[in-house]
Amino acid sequence: MNIDFSKYPDGLVPAIVQDAQTKTVLMLGYMNAEAVAKTEATQQVTFYSRSKNRLWTKGEESGNVLELVSLAVDCDMDALLVKATPKGPTCHTGSDTCWNEKNSPSYGFLSGLEDTIADRKNNPTDKSYVASLFAKGINKIAQKVGEEAVETVIEAKDNDKGLFLNESADLLFHLLILLQAKGYALQDVVDVLEGRQ
Repeated sequence: MNIDFSKYPDGLVPAIVQDAQTKTVLMLGYMNAEAVAKTEATQQVTFYSRSKNRLWTKGEESGNVLELVSLAVDCDMDALLVKATPKGPTCHTGSDTCWNEKNSPSYGFLSGLEDTIADRKNNPTDKSYVASLFAKGINKIAQKVGEEAVETVIEAKDNDKGLFLNESADLLFHLLILLQAKGYALQDVVDVLEGRQ
């Protein structure tokens, strides 16, 4: 890895730390050549502390270390992306990140859809299809998942992409409702799949 430390008068390049699994940005630190070498040797993220004027391994006092997963330099060779696994909160304030954000997995649109389903469950309205399913109970919700699964299988046997994808979307949507009804989330399913890996 060719890092151009000479671009900065103090020889310190910015190092953005990202959770390797959740992709959440955890913090920003600075590294010199010695900090990079120590990070690679120990597999624990080490910075050059401008306030302490020395190398500083994240978590050396708190125990909340950052275990190195990968280290990459940007296209200008003057900034680093550090992917790590945090062992505890990253920020000295006790927050998951230095921006006071929660470091939890996000599945983009699907996570937003889960939030909407939870809202419909907790704040039902007469106009909500999802709320009406929750009102009918677990048997009706499970029945809908079964119906959508059968319809997905039927469409899989044909060559109509639109119908197959629509039925697949219906199946996933109703599965998210069933998970919510049972008190689980998509992350719980992902945890099971990761455990099988």
